Amino acid sequence: MNQSSLSQAYAPKPAAHTLLLIGLSLGYFIVLLDMTVLNVALPAIRHDLGGGFAGMQWASNAYTIVYACLLLAAGSLADRFGAKRLFIVGLTVFLGASVLSAAASSLAMLIAARALLGVGGAALLPASMALFTHSYPNPASRARALGVWASLSGIAMAAGPVIGGVLVDSFGWRSIFLLNIPIALVSIAITAAGTNETSRRPERSFDTGGQLTATVAVGSLTFGLVQGGAVGWSAPQVTAAFIVAAVCAVLFVLFETIGKSPMLPLDLFRVSNFSTGLAAGLAVNFAFSGLLFLLSLYFQQTLGYSAFAAGLAFLPFMLPPTFNPILTGRLVGRIGPKVPAVIGFALLTAGSLVLLWAKANSSYVIALIAQLLAGFGVSFTIPSLIAAVVSSVPKERAGIASGALNSSRQLGAVLGVALLGTIANSSESFVNGLHTALIVASAVLLAGGVLSLLYLGRRGR
Repeated sequence: MNQSSLSQAYAPKPAAHTLLLIGLSLGYFIVLLDMTVLNVALPAIRHDLGGGFAGMQWASNAYTIVYACLLLAAGSLADRFGAKRLFIVGLTVFLGASVLSAAASSLAMLIAARALLGVGGAALLPASMALFTHSYPNPASRARALGVWASLSGIAMAAGPVIGGVLVDSFGWRSIFLLNIPIALVSIAITAAGTNETSRRPERSFDTGGQLTATVAVGSLTFGLVQGGAVGWSAPQVTAAFIVAAVCAVLFVLFETIGKSPMLPLDLFRVSNFSTGLAAGLAVNFAFSGLLFLLSLYFQQTLGYSAFAAGLAFLPFMLPPTFNPILTGRLVGRIGPKVPAVIGFALLTAGSLVLLWAKANSSYVIALIAQLLAGFGVSFTIPSLIAAVVSSVPKERAGIASGALNSSRQLGAVLGVALLGTIANSSESFVNGLHTALIVASAVLLAGGVLSLLYLGRRGR
């Protein structure tokens, strides 16, 4: 039986398409939901478990650090052991980590459970992409299914703060993790019954050296940034953390250069769209996640909003990504990725600068305008960068390119929460610190826009 016949045999029947799409999409939905739902719960967690500002940074970043570091490796695991198996294992880990998070009796336990959530989440993204390709062999039906799946990213981002606010105010912060349990169970049941296993490639080796050095480098850098603001930049543990991060970064480059199966082939960085897209993606998430973290504290601790009101206050930030990426995709198809990306960076920078007018007694209108600008900015920029990066490499390396962009974006999110949070907390007043952090975020976004203008959309290397 040839490959085409196999694909037709394994494709789901028309009646099962919708159910399978729901099962795969729900898994990705809770991964994205847990990136935003926690923010409105941070003050309540701090009240119950303590830990101070640095503790809140770690509670937010533990998930993202592990998720970012394992994304690339998870793709090779899906090839080795099968995407269906990895997807179900990832959901099971996510479910268990959600239970541990809800049961956490200390901040350290919560941080560890959030890190375990990152392990499960990292397994789901490449596995779900492989299952879509396997289960929808017809390009047209696959494109429609992926469109629905991708739109959930915007919906999850929009729903996270609102759902989190409702749950925290009604049932306490632990309920935001319990929400994952029924969603994960439904996704596991549908995926287990509704899809076949993908082909396995057990001969593919795992990039152990690259994985370990990347994880330690990102973790050490984050530790140094967070602790530097808490105990002083000259503290021995901070200096040691930065040294370890630098050494591991060099070792990572070495492993990727000499390894037989590098998880991030360094020759890809010679492609202008690839290297520019990764740098620009890091800049977007640096500002987006950092501001999401700080605005949650600003709404609740400075303006006095309840968790539910703070969740609603985020809607202008989150709604544009639920519909605008479709329009951006059409625009990119017509004129290429450069102009939409530059427009996105301009809107993001403008939104960040508008927030400089936010004071301790400011009207919500300022935050409303700033968030609308930033929300549209994100929804112009991210689809443009995805198109630029994926289309810049051969088809057989599209998965690696996509994983690299996702890893870069999540690394930006980690650094944004760590650095911007540290800057905001270092000032005598939170509002003054917020303004300083906004200036830094605007500078990073401006750099991303300039990079996109100069180098994005170039042909060749």
